[in-house]
Amino acid sequence: MKAVTSKELIEVDDLRVGMFVHLDMSWMSHPFPLGSFRIVSDEQVATIRSLGVQRVRWSPTQSDVLAPAVEPGGRTGPAPLNAASNADSWVHSRDDAGRPSAHAPINTIIPTESFIGPVPLESPEAVARHAHKRELAGQRAALQLCERQFAEASHDCRHLTDLVASKPAEARVHAEQLSRALVDKVLGPQELCIRVLSDAAGDKASMHALNVTIISLLMGRTLGLAEADMLDLGVGAMLHDIGKLDLPDRVRHREDHFSGSEVRFYEEHVAHGVGHARKMGLSAGATLVIARHHEQADGSGFPLRLNTDRMTAAARIVSLVNRYDNLCNPNVAARALTPHESLSLLFAQGKTKFDTAILGAFIRMMGVYPAGSTVQLTDDRYAMVVGVNSTRPLKPSVLVHEAGVPRDEALIVDLERSQGIGIRRSIKPSQLPMTSLEYLAPRPRVAYFFEPIEAANSTADAAIAA
Repeated sequence: MKAVTSKELIEVDDLRVGMFVHLDMSWMSHPFPLGSFRIVSDEQVATIRSLGVQRVRWSPTQSDVLAPAVEPGGRTGPAPLNAASNADSWVHSRDDAGRPSAHAPINTIIPTESFIGPVPLESPEAVARHAHKRELAGQRAALQLCERQFAEASHDCRHLTDLVASKPAEARVHAEQLSRALVDKVLGPQELCIRVLSDAAGDKASMHALNVTIISLLMGRTLGLAEADMLDLGVGAMLHDIGKLDLPDRVRHREDHFSGSEVRFYEEHVAHGVGHARKMGLSAGATLVIARHHEQADGSGFPLRLNTDRMTAAARIVSLVNRYDNLCNPNVAARALTPHESLSLLFAQGKTKFDTAILGAFIRMMGVYPAGSTVQLTDDRYAMVVGVNSTRPLKPSVLVHEAGVPRDEALIVDLERSQGIGIRRSIKPSQLPMTSLEYLAPRPRVAYFFEPIEAANSTADAAIAA
């Protein structure tokens, strides 16, 4: 049998609970939150076998089972990691003088010091440096994974948009598949972190559509929507502005200087969107999101001036999230509000415009300082909020401007686990000291994605081990 490397290919029929696997396929092509994870149930094994692949990669060093071994009957399978059997192997793999036997089993672990003596202890400083590098590598791996997933979803979103006019039925299939993939990853018992991305890929329209979709689905999860309603919410949110395809560029974004006729021209994108929804054959729930994403609770919206009682829960969610993202990412970037300012404005002015229960849940989920906010900490350092636990948002994760630490070596600090430090206030990027502004480098446009917290840790560990 050949020596075990850090990553091995294995037949899917030989997968077992405890193996750490890597699925080398599109994030949208499987239902798991991440592509690298430790198998914890027979159901996960069955799901992987149903994906249509013959072999997958696995990491023996991260697994709870040993390398494949020949089982009775000649079948290859993983040997269980059993301390007692390893101890027996150790006893029987030594000769009378205590030297390793030439007949030692291939999986026997023999202490290194038997050959080269004790390994010298590292200094505390070296241990700290190595720990810092490991944690930094893990954090980078988790962020890069989010960015790749966002880029993949953005590409799919742009592709289905391109199909709407010429191949509406095919566009519907793509929209439903993308919504299903996102819903499968949003639903579940794991806690989710809302991440702001440092290198989001995609055009403005796709970024807006995906931002609204991601945050709306997280809201749907928070509010406990049924799976069928979540799927409609995903499709409707993704296509809420699809009617703008029928408008000239100059009126696709409402501006204060618009004449009355230009305002009416802009507002017609809702009717155009409903027309596209019907040609595509979208469900009634998804179509109502497109039809009513500009209606408001007090009846002041358009085109039908409906109030909350005549709006579905999905439409009320998208109406609020659409407004939030437009405040953070307006057509003219110079007019952008920070996520904290956008949230504050919605709270102050939106109590009559949006469903109060949904607005309250949105603020609780996003946190007082949403991801993307620039803040000053209680110890006077400046930081940028990069992640918020959607179920425990009061102590977000922040990237801190640390004097003397290069930015590419800066760790993300989880304020929930850091005693004696918190956020003092939100601050506009333009009000940051120049050194902090250059260090934190907040993006002019905010892109959001999500990650399962525990699964992200596993992926980070995988990246470190590799």
